[in-house]
This record gives sequence, structure tokens and C-alpha cells, in this order.
Amino acid sequence: MSHLAIRCAGIGKQYRIGQREPYRALRETLSDAITAPFRRVRALLHGGNGHASDDPATIWALKDVSLAIRQGEVVGIIGRNGAGKSTLLKILSRITKPTRGAADIYGRVGSLLEVGTGFHPELTGRENVYLNGAILGMKKAEVASKFDEIVAFSELETFIDTPVKRYSSGMYMRLAFAVAAHLEPEIMLVDEVLAVGDAQFQSKCLGKMQDVSRGGRAVVFVSHSMPSIRRLCTRGILLADGAVDFDGAVEDAVERYLAHNLSSEFLRDPSPREPAITRGSATWRPEAGIRLEVSFASPTPLVPPVLGFVLEDVFGNPLFGSNGRFDPHPGMPESMKSGTIVVYIATEALRPATYYLSLWLGDHYGDYCRLERCLTVEVGTGAGDTWRPPQNAIGSFRLQTRWEYEESQAS
Repeated sequence: MSHLAIRCAGIGKQYRIGQREPYRALRETLSDAITAPFRRVRALLHGGNGHASDDPATIWALKDVSLAIRQGEVVGIIGRNGAGKSTLLKILSRITKPTRGAADIYGRVGSLLEVGTGFHPELTGRENVYLNGAILGMKKAEVASKFDEIVAFSELETFIDTPVKRYSSGMYMRLAFAVAAHLEPEIMLVDEVLAVGDAQFQSKCLGKMQDVSRGGRAVVFVSHSMPSIRRLCTRGILLADGAVDFDGAVEDAVERYLAHNLSSEFLRDPSPREPAITRGSATWRPEAGIRLEVSFASPTPLVPPVLGFVLEDVFGNPLFGSNGRFDPHPGMPESMKSGTIVVYIATEALRPATYYLSLWLGDHYGDYCRLERCLTVEVGTGAGDTWRPPQNAIGSFRLQTRWEYEESQAS
């Protein structure tokens, strides 16, 4: 059985609204690390390790979070904004201290939490690579042996001797990820900063994290990209309101997250100042497919009103999309200030599953309102449906296929 990499026991983190945590110098961080065991014993004797408050001006970003992650595991942490994902990673990275509970880390940590974290802006890329290695406890010779590999991965050979304060956010992220991944940490913590990079480099980073995990090291990955979480991770932890809502197989975690945050209809107050989608619903019937009904309101006429939609699978992969601007249809009015648009979407080719719809509203002059994955619809998953996909079905479509075989003549 693999050894523990991370153990969290009853972690709680409380913040006072509107107050920043004080800046901490390196000497203070080192001092805290030395005295941490003594503080922990003292906290246990006194029934806690922080000074929690019931003041209404405070909030709990994390509430009694307990979990264990072993070496070689790739764990995705997901949840809505404000669920506590980044706070948990900051505690594991020793950037902030928990108000309650304890986090034990067994091994050297490489973290990539915010663009530029751990870099000195006045130093060059080259100097920051060696600085990060020193912070991780590596000797200069060890860093030098990895230096060329780090620079090649980051694709910043031309700018490696430029002060990083002149780097773009994407360049910062490239070098920071290369350092975190190549200086051989036993534990790698990655927040959703990969979104800064282009699609090609994001894919390259995901592949590198897979290599890191195959080497027996632990990877903890926070992201809102469900396809990335599913591709990289085998285990998913869903946080909701600062607490662990689910911990298990990654596909189950993703489905639970999407199901809890979406519904088959919604209703909201219209904006008095700009066009807005006010109501939406999606239903499915075998004979009619998906019926999408969307209502909108605008302070000025939309010329003409344009509704767009994208149909996605449970992992966020787009399957099909259309809109009135590129798919004009009979009966489209020249202008409307408010009203309802109904779209019928054929679903004969879709295999039974749960699907999600993203919507946007606009007109000839531009787009005004966008709602990501705001509706869910069940296609062919009712008790009366006769067709079922095989257990190992690939993809979201069931298309007609024809197979032909021609045996070659023996020579």
C-alpha cells in the first residue's frame, strides 16, 4: 500500500470579511515551521488550534475538512466559486494557517496557485528557477541538472534572462509550471491558473501532471474544467459551502457537481438596464426531441432577437450548437423588446444520458447575456425507454454504421 502524502484532520478556516491576512516574511514562515509541533500540542491540550469567532462579520471558508491523499494519487478538487477549493490548497501549501484542525504534509511540495507566486519580479527567469529550487531545499547542482529541461518545457529560451516583471501572465505561468513540475516535488498542488495558457500548453501541462503521478508522486488539481478533471484525475473531491460533499470516483464527483448546480428550468428578475434572459426550460420527449423555451426582456428593442445555445455532455464537452444569427428561420421578427423563443432540437442520434445547455442572447449589434450550463435535460433515460447504451459505449452519439469484410486471397 502506498504511503500517505497528505492528511487533513478537521480543518476549518475562518476569515473576517473585508480584512486581508498580514504579509509574512520568509523568516516568519521558517519560524512557524519550527514551532508548529509545539503549537499543535498546545492546541490539543486547549481544545483547538485557532481563535474562532461567532462574529457575524466573519465567514467560514472551510468547515471540518478531513481527507487523506496517498502517493501516486491524482485528485481533482471541484466545486462552485467560494466552495473553499483555493483556501484548502493555500493551507496545504503553508501559505495560510487553518483556524482549526491540522494538515500534515509528507514530502516536498511544488505548488502553482496564482500566477507569479514564488517569483521575485526583479530577478530574471533563470535566477527565479534557482531561487525556487533553493526554497524547495535543492542544491544548486540539482537545479542545474534540470535547468535545460525546465526552459525547454516552458518554451521561454529567448526570455530566460529577462526580469520576470516584464513577462505576460501566460509567460509567468509557463515558467512557474515548468519549475513546479520538474524540480521533483513529492506532492504537486495546482490551482486553475492553467486557464491562463493557450490550449496547446494546457494539454502539455496535463500530460506532464500525468507523468508526475506515474512516478509515484501525488497530484492535487483544482479546476472548473470538467473535461480536464476527468482526463487527469481518478478521484474527485466535491466541496460545497466549505465542507466535503463527496469523495470518490472522479466521474461520480463530476456528475454530482453538475447535477447539484443545474436544473431543467430557471426564473430570474429581468435587468432594468440591459437585455437579459429571464426564464428558461428544457424538456425531452421521444417524438419531439428537446424543447427549449427561453424568455427574455430588454429595455430597448433587439434587432432582431438572437438566441444561441450549446448542448454539452456531463463533462462539459460541446456536442452541438446553433443560433438565430447563423441559422435564420421563418418567422423571426425584425425586432422585439421582450418575448419567448422556442427551439426544437432533434435527438435521434444522442444516446440516453444527461445533457446540459448553455445560452446566450443578442441581436445584430452584439451579444448581451450569456449563461453557462444553466439547464439540464434527460434524454431517453426514463423507465419506458427500450434502448440502452452498452456499458463501455464511447461518446454521446449512436450513429448508424455498416461493416464490410473482404478476405484476402491466399498466395
